[in-house]
Amino acid sequence: MSSTHTAPASSKRFPPALYALTVGSFGIGTTEFVIMGLLLQVAADLQVSIAAAGLLISGYALGVFFGAPLLTAATGRLPRKLTLLALMVVFTLGNLACALAPSYELLMLARVITSLAHGTFFGVGAVVATGLVAADRRASAISIMFTGLTVATLLGVPAGAWLGAQLGWRASFWAVAVIGMLATAVIAWWVPADAGERSTSSLRDDIKVLTRPQVLLGLLATVLGFSGVFTVFTYIQPLLTQVTGFADAAVSAILLVFGVGMITGNLLGGRLADRHLVPTLLGSIATLALVLAAMSGVLHLPVAAVVFVGLLGMAAFAIVSPLQLRVLQKAEGVGQSLASSLNIAAFNLGNALGAWVGGVVIAQGPGMEALPWVAALLTASGGLVAGLSVWLERRQVLQRPVKVGLAA
Repeated sequence: MSSTHTAPASSKRFPPALYALTVGSFGIGTTEFVIMGLLLQVAADLQVSIAAAGLLISGYALGVFFGAPLLTAATGRLPRKLTLLALMVVFTLGNLACALAPSYELLMLARVITSLAHGTFFGVGAVVATGLVAADRRASAISIMFTGLTVATLLGVPAGAWLGAQLGWRASFWAVAVIGMLATAVIAWWVPADAGERSTSSLRDDIKVLTRPQVLLGLLATVLGFSGVFTVFTYIQPLLTQVTGFADAAVSAILLVFGVGMITGNLLGGRLADRHLVPTLLGSIATLALVLAAMSGVLHLPVAAVVFVGLLGMAAFAIVSPLQLRVLQKAEGVGQSLASSLNIAAFNLGNALGAWVGGVVIAQGPGMEALPWVAALLTASGGLVAGLSVWLERRQVLQRPVKVGLAA
């Protein structure tokens, strides 16, 4: 019996439950990314440096990294729908705490609490999503769920930045808490009760997935490949205002361009990965590295800088579905939910690594203008790991003995 409610293989339409997951990912994506459009306001209000404010992104990402495997293990015996609803409640309460936080330290704590829901929601959600569709549409199903993240960047982050500029940064978190309540209601209504059975395997069996070298290489490729995105995107507001020369009011509009790129790249990456997973995986990471490298040469050209913000969004999210599906395939069987959550954690460890590296480059290194090419090196290292994974896989296949049948 399938572990999820599966759509007929011949169905051309995605089931409503998949879009319910998209709504949840929109709420989580908004709270993850909205802080980037509020970085200067938060730093000024709480009297901390821009680099310290950037650590609010690292703190969130680290919370996802550590929270994902722990919560996945803790909820592994629960029905998946109940798990998703419980996570959305944690998410909503965490955003309320962010809105009320009186100090930098308490805001950091509230961000970490909020982040605990993130990794397990996307990890469990990805397993549910791939079970809702036919085998040849799994990457597309993942990309549909992750469209919530991209739409959050297109609509949620600019709206949050505008709301923060008009009413203060706390108003943005109040709004995200409302989104969390709506997402909880939608998931409760649309996701069927049999959207995933309880796991029958033990935690020890689940953990065995981490003994698979290809799973570990996939996780490492995710960390390094995606870290370059946040080396730049964490500091996109000061980059655009202090380096390119845009006014603060222009940042929200430019973030719309990034969001359009994310949606396009996310859906394109899913479609291509369904057809040719390995070429899409390697090609998308290489493209992201090239976009980051080229971006360093256009920061002082306003029009070109905006174009490359859009290209960065497209290239960044074109790699998401291939990386997620690669790990899911290599973790087929026992431990798939844990591996899926760990890969979401790996994305966020990449976020934390990128934000930290970016802060070091600004505060102690060559400065803000060097962020894109440093980011390109990080992403290129992820591409090398992915290439090594594919090479080892093919070498193993080529070395298998060929069985020759003898005619009677």
